[in-house]
Amino acid sequence: MSRTVLVTGGNRGIGLTVARAMADAGDKVAVTYRTGTPPEGLFGVRCDVTDPEAVEAAFDEIEAQHGPVEVLVANAGIIRDALVPMLAVDDFAAVLDTNVVAAFRVAKRASEGMLKARWGRIVFVSSVMGFMGSPGQANYAASKSAMLGLARSLAWELGPRNITANVVVPGLIETDMISDLSDRRRDELVRQTALRRTGTAQEVASVVRFLAGDDAAFVTGAAVPVSGGLAMGL
Repeated sequence: MSRTVLVTGGNRGIGLTVARAMADAGDKVAVTYRTGTPPEGLFGVRCDVTDPEAVEAAFDEIEAQHGPVEVLVANAGIIRDALVPMLAVDDFAAVLDTNVVAAFRVAKRASEGMLKARWGRIVFVSSVMGFMGSPGQANYAASKSAMLGLARSLAWELGPRNITANVVVPGLIETDMISDLSDRRRDELVRQTALRRTGTAQEVASVVRFLAGDDAAFVTGAAVPVSGGLAMGL
């Protein structure tokens, strides 16, 4: 059955791969993007997820095109790295606003239709850095760890209506996000990864598809690592 899927930040990286994987499975997929152009073959909606009015307008547009959102993948995120003594408070706040406050905002809006339908899937895309920490990423790590508390609270609140909320926790994935890593830091993280390699966006997308499907109907409030063993057990 074709479902209405929304992937925020779905114009590149993990988000785009997830969106294409869901579309390939027959779902009606919409993606939000803030800059650039919408991905070919997907229904793109320009939206700054930190702007409440833009989010409302995006949902109205998606619902008019595809119907109420049944599967939400909250993936949009930014980084503004700096060691804490040099990290501007505005940069700390901006990362939390985009990565976790906006995730709450879209989950809140999507839940309205899910509650009426008594069915839904919410998947937050986090990061192992949210659980192990990383020098220069206090803001990013804080935002990604907050997703777990958000997802588990939603799992309790929405579970009676057959709505699940889960977190995918990628490790070192080959996307633009890690392109600025120094060779030294990259090698260090690979050595800490049990499989001794980086992952692919497709490997993350496969887990998202599982959590969004019927086979995961009894999975909620979970943090599922897709990390090759990096930070296992955290």
